Amino acid sequence: MTGIPAGPDRGASRVPVRGLTVLFDPHCPLCAFLKDWLARQPQLVPLRFVPVASEEARRRYPGIDHRATLSEITVVGDAGQVYQGAPAWIVTLWALREYRALAHRLSTPTGAAFARGAVLAAAKWRETRRSGRSGGGAYQWGDGWSYDPAAGWTYAPPCDGGGCSPAPTG
Repeated sequence: MTGIPAGPDRGASRVPVRGLTVLFDPHCPLCAFLKDWLARQPQLVPLRFVPVASEEARRRYPGIDHRATLSEITVVGDAGQVYQGAPAWIVTLWALREYRALAHRLSTPTGAAFARGAVLAAAKWRETRRSGRSGGGAYQWGDGWSYDPAAGWTYAPPCDGGGCSPAPTG
């Protein structure tokens, strides 16, 4: 299957989901673990994995905010549906044979609150691992982006010998 750009023009709310692409951070141990775990699970809906904010992600999904995908899990359906945060986790579980019933429970108001808490806990753990200390701190992304909880996302172009590359768009 090839990726289809995310976009509202395909009537994504009315189209069945036949495949999901999970954008994951290959530099995050938790993300890499979960990607491998998801890939081993029996799937009712095929899952594909693309590194977050990569050239492939930008090519496949030019219409999404790739900087936002660096801080919140994002899953894209084959018909252009975009899920972020707790809904992304829920739809990913929905794609798995053994976890579809749990996904239905998590889609209720009470379950959604629980799912959001789990996503926030994972984000906090991830932030702690990135900074190497409890309480967060700056995280350097390999392409020039960095995140500091106090300042947000910033971009400093990487320079190699001949000059600096321009800031990525989108």
